[in-house]
Amino acid sequence: MKTINVIITIALRDLTKLLRDRTRIVASLIFPLVFVGILGTSLNANLSADIGYNFLIFVFTGVIGQNLFQSTAAGIISLIEDRQSDFTQELFIAPVSRYVIIIGKILGESLVAITQLLGIMVMGVIFRIPFTAGQIISLAPMVVIVCLLGGAFGTLVMANLSDQRQVNQIFPFIIFPQFFLSGVFSPIKNLPIYLLVLSRISPMTYAVDLVRSVYYWGKPEYSRIVINSPATNLIIIGIMFLAMFTVGTLMFVRNERNR
Repeated sequence: MKTINVIITIALRDLTKLLRDRTRIVASLIFPLVFVGILGTSLNANLSADIGYNFLIFVFTGVIGQNLFQSTAAGIISLIEDRQSDFTQELFIAPVSRYVIIIGKILGESLVAITQLLGIMVMGVIFRIPFTAGQIISLAPMVVIVCLLGGAFGTLVMANLSDQRQVNQIFPFIIFPQFFLSGVFSPIKNLPIYLLVLSRISPMTYAVDLVRSVYYWGKPEYSRIVINSPATNLIIIGIMFLAMFTVGTLMFVRNERNR
């Protein structure tokens, strides 16, 4: 019961921090607005007739997967900065398992990402992105799974960084290429071999493709957009999650013990 209380406390703290930070809430909507509203709309007007499907919907579903993955990963990495600040400084010297801290942080940042997703979905209504009740119900558990993958990825990255300066230098270098390699803004069904390899080892690829494989299931354009079936994506994500979470947490715990 004590462990559960600690996990819930850490998780709710992250959600509370988001709700109190209006600037962060607005900033979390700027990226989807720019790329869905501007990039997606403009390219849709010029490309949809040639590629045979609505490019705005393609970009929107990609942004959903990307935003959930990136938001959770970035939140986990913020633990590096939190070591020197307020509540978490006390948490790190408390008799609490580092494993509990990671689990609580992943849960909290998942809640943050899902809360931000609600704003993106409102944006989808504004841009008239079609969603059926069945699609929303089917996507709900996938949203959680994508967040968990992002949390595991963030844990692995965080375990190899020692200070905030390294985070600012390395994390953008790791995350930004995945926007393009994962197919958020462009199809990746056919790529040169070197890009194909990079794309298939990018964790965000499977986050984005999982969302799209569920959304486009049963649609005529499914085979032209989706890389793997939902089942295949879930298997790959499960393997990636276990590997990154296990290695990342072990490295994090070891580094904390050596501090």
